[in-house]
Amino acid sequence: MVRNSPALLAWQTGTLGRAVVAAETQLLAEVCDDVFGLELLQLGSWGPGRELLQSSRIRRQTLIAAAAAGETRPDIVANPAGLPIQSGSIDAVLLPHSLEIEPDPGAILREADRVLLGEGQLIILGFRPCSLWGLRAAATRSSYPPGFSRLLSERRLRDWLAVLGYEVSLARHYLYVAPRAPTADPGQLALGMLRRGLFNPLPAGGYLLKARKRVYAPTPLRLRRRERSRVLGGLVNPST
Repeated sequence: MVRNSPALLAWQTGTLGRAVVAAETQLLAEVCDDVFGLELLQLGSWGPGRELLQSSRIRRQTLIAAAAAGETRPDIVANPAGLPIQSGSIDAVLLPHSLEIEPDPGAILREADRVLLGEGQLIILGFRPCSLWGLRAAATRSSYPPGFSRLLSERRLRDWLAVLGYEVSLARHYLYVAPRAPTADPGQLALGMLRRGLFNPLPAGGYLLKARKRVYAPTPLRLRRRERSRVLGGLVNPST
């Protein structure tokens, strides 16, 4: 089950964690202009509130988590790997680092795929293993950010999505800062996390993938002329 540990909650409410959540909230507002529909699911809590959902254009937003995380109260308390949701009924699913916290990310991804409508959209946030953030996670004995099981590379995630029949429509990189406690205001720091510049020359530490669930209709086979005449010749002629 996806559970935010007390250490992760403390990190999210700190200066760096709040800046990361603020940057991701702004990034989602920029890239989700074409995400429409009636139902949006966020699987797993991320951040002290519901900031990630505030800019969504989808009419109804539902947060599903295994348990309450600090002040964040999920709309549905359930295991995200076994959702009490009808198959093919959701327009978009947001996975904010849920695949990195969950011990079995494949189960979460398959469940998100099950509830999505055909042509529905999947939005995933993750940290890049090949970055300063990934190096710190590898060098920290207890994991970083606290409570993470592993970091998933963008390439591996793309392979998983391709197997499930998804087409990646957008990829964005962000977190052009080192993973250390800053002294700046979280809001100002968040702006610098989204763009590489003279003061942010470091490689990106995070990525966003937006993928669409493709449903391909079977193409009917055309009979060859000889087979078609054989079939038609066996039909009974209509009576006058």
